[in-house]
Amino acid sequence: MQRKAISIGSVELAEPILTASGTAGYGAEFDSYFPLKEIGAVVTKSIAHFDWPGNPAPRLHPTTSGMLNAVGLQGSGVASFIERDLPMLQKSGAKIVVSIWGHSIDDYSQAAKMLACVRDQVAAVEVNLSCPNLSGNHSMFSHDAELSAQVIESCLIADLPLWAKLSPNTSLLVDVARAVHSAGAQAVTLVNTAIGMAIDTDSGLPVLGNVRGGLSGPALHPIAVRCIYEVRAALPQIKILGAGGVVSGQTAAEMMLAGADAVQVGTATFADPRAPIKILRQLQKWANAHSISDWSQVTSASHRGGLKTLND
Repeated sequence: MQRKAISIGSVELAEPILTASGTAGYGAEFDSYFPLKEIGAVVTKSIAHFDWPGNPAPRLHPTTSGMLNAVGLQGSGVASFIERDLPMLQKSGAKIVVSIWGHSIDDYSQAAKMLACVRDQVAAVEVNLSCPNLSGNHSMFSHDAELSAQVIESCLIADLPLWAKLSPNTSLLVDVARAVHSAGAQAVTLVNTAIGMAIDTDSGLPVLGNVRGGLSGPALHPIAVRCIYEVRAALPQIKILGAGGVVSGQTAAEMMLAGADAVQVGTATFADPRAPIKILRQLQKWANAHSISDWSQVTSASHRGGLKTLND
């Protein structure tokens, strides 16, 4: 069954499944596994306006139900991406969303400004706010509503739709979501990783070179669903992209029922690079089984009495 496109602000997505930032490189790497143009969009890894080496090794550690990562946003910068990676990604026919990050508000603004010159090739900019403000009090941008809003305002210079990627590691999530929406973000991505840690019981030392890392995968999923549900309940007008532990069509549907308009697939691609297209097919099958003719029927259904109300 063909369903109409999903509107994320001014961005039209043909399908509700995207890749998540940080797990698919710059995106083109996956084109040999499945046609990238068949999913909603590809979200690149987060890049800054400068080259960044990332964190010391070890950077990855498997957990019982997911993984910890402390890669540290390693990347060659926006200029290199535009010159080397964007052309390859364009050839795939995928809708492209570029994720950016920075240590300061000015860093974000500089990255956004550089993307303005390729605005005809990019559908949106996802602003990764889960970064420490090194020019201020070192608190995470996404833990401070005012700072987050200032970052979004500074990125409007890109003249592209902005999506704000937010952290689950704060009790102020709804306030931050409201602030970035008011500042000009067309959508929020919920959520980034949860802060975690592992210790080697032989050495007695932290496993990761950075000590702490981001927990992703199935362990994060219930937290992500709760965050989506709470933001949707408080801000019914906002557009939401769900992320966190999506491994099947059912877990994608769960996020949409909680309030997500579309869903990003991340850690699952480490086990299977074809995960995004497989999950999309599973989600489509689930929707057919429930007589879903429009994805908007799924989004936020848990706030409207559930799926049974569709046939009432």
